[in-house]
Amino acid sequence: MSNQQTVQAIWDRLKALPKPTLAQLFAQDANRLELLSARIELGEDSEGEVEDELAYNLGGIRFDWSKTHLDAAHLAEFEQLAQAMDFDGRRAQLFNGEKINNTEGRAAEHTAMRGVGLDTSVEEAQALHQRMASLVEAIHEGALGEVKHLIHIGIGGSALGPALAIDALTRDGAMVDVHVVANIDGCALEQAILACDPATTLIAVASKTFTTTETMTNALSALNWLRENGVEDPYGRVIALTAAPEKAVEWGVDETRVLPFPESVGGRYSLWSSIGFPVAMAIGFDGFAEFLEGAAVIDQHFAEAEGAANLPLRAAFADQFYTRIMGAQTRACFAYDERLALLPDYLQQLEMESNGKSVTFDGAPVDGPTAPITWGGVGTDAQHAVFQLLHQGTVLVPVDFIASVAAGHDLDPAHHRILLMNCFAQGAALMAGKASEDGARAYPGNRPSATILVDDLNPAALGALIAFHEHRTFANAVLLGINPFDQFGVELGKEIAKSIDNGNATFDPSTTALLAEAGLAD
Repeated sequence: MSNQQTVQAIWDRLKALPKPTLAQLFAQDANRLELLSARIELGEDSEGEVEDELAYNLGGIRFDWSKTHLDAAHLAEFEQLAQAMDFDGRRAQLFNGEKINNTEGRAAEHTAMRGVGLDTSVEEAQALHQRMASLVEAIHEGALGEVKHLIHIGIGGSALGPALAIDALTRDGAMVDVHVVANIDGCALEQAILACDPATTLIAVASKTFTTTETMTNALSALNWLRENGVEDPYGRVIALTAAPEKAVEWGVDETRVLPFPESVGGRYSLWSSIGFPVAMAIGFDGFAEFLEGAAVIDQHFAEAEGAANLPLRAAFADQFYTRIMGAQTRACFAYDERLALLPDYLQQLEMESNGKSVTFDGAPVDGPTAPITWGGVGTDAQHAVFQLLHQGTVLVPVDFIASVAAGHDLDPAHHRILLMNCFAQGAALMAGKASEDGARAYPGNRPSATILVDDLNPAALGALIAFHEHRTFANAVLLGINPFDQFGVELGKEIAKSIDNGNATFDPSTTALLAEAGLAD
């Protein structure tokens, strides 16, 4: 039997397995919670400047997948699928720095930036981090004059990751006020510069190639703003974050203010590199180091845990169950923590850009659905907006709930108590439902959810959360046989936009009319 036949046979067996309701699954297995819920400890860190001072606990994270339809039989078959798709081999390639991104001939070494990977790549990452730490420390100590504001200009992974981390970790204040600008719409940059004093503002330009149209256009406008407001040397206020340092120097940035990162670190996986510079500026490099440490704990777990005990892989099993077997076209993520308001946006790019593919690793057409549409929001706001569909709608939507045991504020504890009660109640209600003779008041139940519960949303926990989802995305790609590290689908629209600017393209009647009405036609 060929490997393709083996894989198809596994899918056939998975589809043929009984599908009890969630209530039945709990009733049938007294150990279900133990089977599908696990906790990862994030370790300890030393507090203060003296290494032997009392260490503080970084907490841990509970991953509860017991309210999904996975059971022991499904887990066993999915483990067979992982073996047939060479999960162990692909995972080894990832951590060994091999060219796992086969379409672009590159490795994917974001884990090396966190200290887990090929030794030479880890050493390079440590040197780059030390360079960044020295610059961050120098700026905080006044080497570039008084710095109160930082405008970070990037797009895609160069903006979504920093924006998430800064929003999550600076609610209690920041060492430097950071504004992340991505959109080419001038309103985005204008909003940032209105909040900043040009005399005390730095500009970070984040671009892997240092040629990204949106980023470089925004950067030039930011420089003009500095110049028009009395800054004599605008380029002296720029920090470049790039894998093409020579282009940054050619553009005008002094090489001492260029923070490189490796070509093998891709955009949506680049937060751990110098793209994290604005995070380090906001929370200090020690906080950024803790962020890396939390991610490294998940890296070690993902590298070492086998089968269904591997939590990102187990999450991918559930993802595949709902997408490939149950036909779910979307997956929702609801953060019951205002500090994680940007997490759904971050996950949209991570998951949909990585796994929104239609060909396999070898270039053949896929034989089924790949990435579902990722969407979500913040609880309890979302309860009054979209949960109607989740509870009583006609589509199946697997839901992830993410919350923190510790509150992120000093207000009356009733706020957080009500928040957590609502989070846990929604998962319980989706599962249990409620019968009623009045159809409008009936809840069918048997609707799946998973819960990720952190002890506290500190830098280590946030790093671990993001790393978990990175590895979950990779595990899904392996089970699907696709390459999650390229993104050619984003290029066509850019090419057409350039052809409009160059005036050398012919379009359909609708596009031609729109261009004319907007004054963009020749």
